[in-house]
Amino acid sequence: METLHTVFFADSRNLGMVGDGSVDLVVTSPPYPMIEMWDPAFSAMAGGIGEALAGGAGDAAFEMMHAELDKVWRELARVTKNGAFVCVNIGDATRTLGGAFQLYSNHSRVILAFKKAGFTTLPLVLWRKQTNAPNKFMGSGMLPAGAYVTLEHEYILIFRKGGKRLFPGGEAKTRRMQSAFFWEERNTWFSDVWDFKGIRQNLDRPDLRRRSAAFPFELAWRLVNMYSLREDLVLDPFAGTGTTLRAAAAAGRNSIGVEIDRNFGDLVFSGAEDLKQEANRMLEARLRSHAGFLASRLARGAGAKHSNAPHGFPVVTRQETGLRVQAVEAVTKEGEGTLRVRYRDFEWPLAKTGTTDHADED
Repeated sequence: METLHTVFFADSRNLGMVGDGSVDLVVTSPPYPMIEMWDPAFSAMAGGIGEALAGGAGDAAFEMMHAELDKVWRELARVTKNGAFVCVNIGDATRTLGGAFQLYSNHSRVILAFKKAGFTTLPLVLWRKQTNAPNKFMGSGMLPAGAYVTLEHEYILIFRKGGKRLFPGGEAKTRRMQSAFFWEERNTWFSDVWDFKGIRQNLDRPDLRRRSAAFPFELAWRLVNMYSLREDLVLDPFAGTGTTLRAAAAAGRNSIGVEIDRNFGDLVFSGAEDLKQEANRMLEARLRSHAGFLASRLARGAGAKHSNAPHGFPVVTRQETGLRVQAVEAVTKEGEGTLRVRYRDFEWPLAKTGTTDHADED
């Protein structure tokens, strides 16, 4: 199997390089309105935003910023297939303008925009990315009543275009079975709270670090596996450093990234060999985690009734019997901005723990 991963340097408000109804999944994190680091980017998008900020008109600036993001969301309505999912990581903002401190609810404004664009809103995930910094609290310290709670979470908003995705024909059903996740992964991933740290922007260039809000590989990895199949097309209209594209490559999906800032060009794919190693570390960790899970079940007298056909290790449910894990065998450049990834079955000597007749979940 092979997949392709391409980055276009263009304005995400016009995704003309992406065909109508061609995308199976979108995973993205846009610039956050009313976060100061993004003021120059939004001010460049539309006249009046900079003036509103300078004049302390926070609500007006907030709405004008979102009006620019709305253009991207309407493009997503065009390029996604019926049944496709869109996952948007975004945080709310707090800011003092004109002497007044207030919350700017980015997540609720994005939900309204997607509803207007015709998407169905699904249950969201709260991503807890708390910090232990001693100076994280705002306000009057230990004295009431002028302090404010600290925002230590972001949102992963989940939308679907149209009704449930259908899987007609044997080929689609086979890809769906091969794309299954482990029972224990399901129990962790499909929770409404994810609790892991954000990532440091360890970029060599301070100018890019200030304009990068990359989410962790783990976040993109989960979403790609939860809401798409092997060989599907994943889109990130705000590609940044390319986390979504690398997660798609590791999971055996095709991907397209769109990024307006060409300065990120050398970072979207940090190198063919780096991508291969990153993907295979994630896949090896996935299988190690499953082996540990099986050992834990056996230790407490449970077990796994079914056997996975491609690899031979035990699994809890019948739906996992077709799950296929493939390592990245080779990554080659196909011209500027495109990588081709080739895969092979992952050879992993999981312990032969055997199967049991204990109760399972189908």
